[in-house]
Amino acid sequence: MMNTIMEKEAREAPSRIAAQLNNNREIAEKLGAILRQNPPKYVYIIGRGSSDHAGVFAKYLIEIEAGISVSHAAPSVASVYNKQLDLSDSLVLSISQSGRSPDILAQLDMAKKAGALAVALVNDETSPLATGSDYLLPLGAGEEKAVAATKSYLCTLSAITQLVAHWTQNQTLFAALEQLPQQLEQVIQSPAQLTTPQFKQLENCVVLGRGLGYAVCREIALKLKEVCSIHAESYSSAEFVHGPIALAGKKIRALEVDINDETRELHKQQIADLAQRGSSIMHLTQVVEDCHPRLAPLLALQKFYVDIATVSVELGYNPDAPVGLNKVTRTQ
Repeated sequence: MMNTIMEKEAREAPSRIAAQLNNNREIAEKLGAILRQNPPKYVYIIGRGSSDHAGVFAKYLIEIEAGISVSHAAPSVASVYNKQLDLSDSLVLSISQSGRSPDILAQLDMAKKAGALAVALVNDETSPLATGSDYLLPLGAGEEKAVAATKSYLCTLSAITQLVAHWTQNQTLFAALEQLPQQLEQVIQSPAQLTTPQFKQLENCVVLGRGLGYAVCREIALKLKEVCSIHAESYSSAEFVHGPIALAGKKIRALEVDINDETRELHKQQIADLAQRGSSIMHLTQVVEDCHPRLAPLLALQKFYVDIATVSVELGYNPDAPVGLNKVTRTQ
């Protein structure tokens, strides 16, 4: 039984992604050809909140698969400091659910003045961000009523992956994307990994992953704050040993995101070390072991969204309308 809009929307992700991959195939093919013919010197990503977290996934994926350096925008540079950056010969990816935040639009305007190729990944296709960009990759998530983003975030990751697959002509990734909706549904139907007793009386925790796994850790930590009122911070498991591991033991609990890719062995070594120091570890896995390693983070995140919506309610919160938050956030 689905208790919340958040859970209902999270469960829509497989069907929304299946439709998105089909509907966006032509524009993804076109953009892929453009990027092969005129390779950008680097990629510049614009986003806030969950959209910025999706940009971390894009950074890892593009740098691993396309071999192009990726940097993240500091939106205030354009909107508050009124500075113009040299973004010539770059690909600018603007990521947003609403496409209406003034600081994101200011960054887009700056990028276009610099001669960048501007591509928007937006859910609201009528938004200024969508209409003001050179090309639009619609997220196709449909209306998202819950304040906490779920399906729109997963749709962002799938759209990024489809773009990169066409850019690099990665046939294995094409085939994996065809299987993604089915695998996401399989994850939804699997037993819960995160349960309410694990989070009762939990006030602080760290979320640890490596590589593309770390990319979704940032989104997981945000959701723990939004819908469970838990102070959670995300780290690469490699970065965690450079200082923050001093929190190990009874001082901190950890939620580790186990992704079966090239980083897994090193990540598991670091998690084992943390456990040996006395920390309690919660585990989130991708469920489907034979999925493509670049898509594994989507499966782990799909499981998290469904599980944490239930945990939130059982802890006494309303994940559909967290206190102090609005669905569309506009910052200058």
